[in-house]
Amino acid sequence: MKRLVLASHNKGKIKEIKDILKNLDIEVLGISDIITIEDIKEDADTLEGNARIKAEYIHNKIGGYTLADDTGLFVEVLNGKPGVHTARFAGENCSEQENRDKLLEVLNNEKNRNAVFRTVLVLIDEKGKEYIVEGSCEGTISNMEIGEKGFGYDKLFIPKGYSTTFSEIGLEEKNLISHRAKALNKLKELLVDMLNEDSDY
Repeated sequence: MKRLVLASHNKGKIKEIKDILKNLDIEVLGISDIITIEDIKEDADTLEGNARIKAEYIHNKIGGYTLADDTGLFVEVLNGKPGVHTARFAGENCSEQENRDKLLEVLNNEKNRNAVFRTVLVLIDEKGKEYIVEGSCEGTISNMEIGEKGFGYDKLFIPKGYSTTFSEIGLEEKNLISHRAKALNKLKELLVDMLNEDSDY
């Protein structure tokens, strides 16, 4: 069985990825299951750039199949912010709660609450070849936190066509419609092809 190592310590994100890829003949592990590393500095100005930094760093450490993602929340009235700085919106080493609090603060009394989540995935295979896929999910930002599940901005993001936040709809349904799910489903097709090619030899 092949091993796919995720360049992430985020337990919620790892759980989502494992759930979507669970039917493949591949073992999905978080980087902390393999080695102990310091946080990787993400200083690119695009989601793709940050995902590539993480994927290359881990691949150079341990080889094999390595997957990294970078996700951004792009709010229309904020001219696309927080965007590439989504995880650090409230400052370096801030908590997810602080990020949500800041977003609610800057959107206070704003009527236009349109936003889109975007995820870019960078996969590096055993030979060092790079693959890039992405997905997006449109929606709006709620006026308050709603729900108890999920991570990041899930308690604030209401996907288009829904009246509930990602936090309320639960992981199973979220993994059918989210930005990360759409990107991972594209990745899944790539991995199926790779595994089939390997089995031919």
